[in-house]
Amino acid sequence: MVNDAQVQSPPNLDVRGDERTNEKCDVNRSVKVLEYKVYNVVPSISAITGISPQRYVWRICIAFHLGPRLLIGSLYYNYHKERTAHITEEKARTTATKLGQACYWLNFIELFALTGVTYISNRENYFVHEKIFIVFMVAALLHMLCRARVGCIASDVIEPVRTNKLVWTLFYVAIASTVGLIIFFLRHRLLCRPLAFTWFSVCEYILATANMAFHAIVVRDLPQHELQVVCPTHSKTN
Repeated sequence: MVNDAQVQSPPNLDVRGDERTNEKCDVNRSVKVLEYKVYNVVPSISAITGISPQRYVWRICIAFHLGPRLLIGSLYYNYHKERTAHITEEKARTTATKLGQACYWLNFIELFALTGVTYISNRENYFVHEKIFIVFMVAALLHMLCRARVGCIASDVIEPVRTNKLVWTLFYVAIASTVGLIIFFLRHRLLCRPLAFTWFSVCEYILATANMAFHAIVVRDLPQHELQVVCPTHSKTN
């Protein structure tokens, strides 16, 4: 019996060794297939602005345009307030006033959320960066919606905002890109689908472009407004 066991033991060890070798080959082959299938060709905005030297350029640009955008938000607040004063119906006037105030505060939240995702990159603190980005998206979409709604209230009494149709178009584009962004993010995070993050990045670019176009139409809404830095005149006293 001892001799039989000694004779039979080498084949058993060889079989186990072959099984381990085959399993290791299968794992390596699976890893290679996974690495081949899961790839992306378009980086996200967060990835671009999270590495040097791009992040420094991005942060400098955001810092320079923070002040003017706060002033533009105040200009829009006064603009909506002036339009609302001409509405005779009390209910419509109250609604327009609340929407104008909502536009101001949503613009304020959107701007500082943008500043937050700029100075807290995804490489430094992904959790905080992600949450601030969500706040930015929600505030930006609600800002567009309120801006589109306040522009068409009591259009039979006062002249509607000239860019109102464009704002609605940009809002629908932003909504569609946001839905696509969420879908492809989940496909990337949960299913690791090929090119899912690439399509997420494309939707992010479309959303950013729609947001920039939305804020750029101030030149059509307020064409006669300008920002001046002047020296005050002092009258001489005898």
